Amino acid sequence: MADLRCDIAGVKSPNPFWLASAPPTDKEYNVVRAFKAGWGGVVWKTLGEDPPVVNVSSRYGAMSYNGTRMAGFNNIELITDRPLDVNLREIKQVKRDWPDRAMVVSLMVPCEEENWRAILAAVEETGADGVELNFGCPHGMSERGMGSAVGQVPEYIEMVTRWCKAHTRMPVFVKLTPNVTNVLGPARAAKNGGADAVSLINTINSIMSVDLDVMAPTPIVGGKGTHGGYCGPAVKPIAMHMVAEIARDADCAGLPISGIGGISNWRDAAEFMTLGAGSVQVCTAAMHHGFKIVEDMIDGLGYWMDEKGYRTLDDFRAAAIPNVTDWQYLDINYEIVAKIDQDLCIKCGLCHIACEDTSHQAISALKENGLRRYEVIDKECVGCNLCMHVCPVEGCISMVEVDNGKGYLNWKEDPRNPMSRKAAE
Repeated sequence: MADLRCDIAGVKSPNPFWLASAPPTDKEYNVVRAFKAGWGGVVWKTLGEDPPVVNVSSRYGAMSYNGTRMAGFNNIELITDRPLDVNLREIKQVKRDWPDRAMVVSLMVPCEEENWRAILAAVEETGADGVELNFGCPHGMSERGMGSAVGQVPEYIEMVTRWCKAHTRMPVFVKLTPNVTNVLGPARAAKNGGADAVSLINTINSIMSVDLDVMAPTPIVGGKGTHGGYCGPAVKPIAMHMVAEIARDADCAGLPISGIGGISNWRDAAEFMTLGAGSVQVCTAAMHHGFKIVEDMIDGLGYWMDEKGYRTLDDFRAAAIPNVTDWQYLDINYEIVAKIDQDLCIKCGLCHIACEDTSHQAISALKENGLRRYEVIDKECVGCNLCMHVCPVEGCISMVEVDNGKGYLNWKEDPRNPMSRKAAE
């Protein structure tokens, strides 16, 4: 039987599924409901100093795509708008009542050492398992010199992380912003500052849509709109790339990662973990479907692990990292071509149109006894996969490897590479 117990940076939970710092973790009522549903841990919604922030009315925007609601989600909500002492009291009570669950508290205060020292002492008193430094929020708080305004400056990340490590015994997670050119600078700074772990990604700066009647970005507040934080299933590929970059970086070696970004089911979670994540944090999926989704996540991950023979999470954590490489090291001699299963083909012609109009004219449109038939022209096929992706029938088009007798060759070694020739000279 698969063992889903999680231990990341000394923070333990019965499973790796945590709720991210967000509205679902804003108060005792929500968090208790989450724990009853089976969530392994939470990151309590970001605490700040009193007086608490003031949020606006109309806070969320969403992108629906091809019938999928909330494929992308946007928010302009700030950190907790409840008094600090109320949050601290509730955190203490929940941790006392649920000692086996991970309780990490997200924090954001002005960039002064004394401010961080004071709030860390208050949180430590609650018995929380760790803190997460919110260096990612891209709206509202960044304009006040916090959130991503800190997370975009590696020197600030390292400085504040050092302060926090000096003033608390709790594990320190650093939450990184994706709104940077290269996530490795901030990640290395967090490690240099002594961070026990990093969590990523926070939300992506965005404008969700424009109401063409009001002529304002959504969500609309009194006829105006602003940029907000983008999350949900649509950000998953970006998040996985950044997680993988940190996991395979020599300077970040050994730095635990809590993965965040579009995780909606057990498979998403498993993919993040194969790229190096220790725990995974969920927000949008819970806001869309409710806390009970964790039941399927737990069961699905456990069944998959049993099927694959993985006993613990460590058995497959970072298993995909050795196969993540840079483009220049890919095998240029590797060759595949498309193959159409005629028994599954519904003759829609999407593969032909896509290839004919936008790719390599490698699929013929034929007529047999008055019926349409589509066949791949092997010598024209470059193995781009487009036809497989546009085909509406799962498994109808597959990509088949061609044995061309050629050995491994990467771009750095390829004689067609001008830089390679120059080096040889």
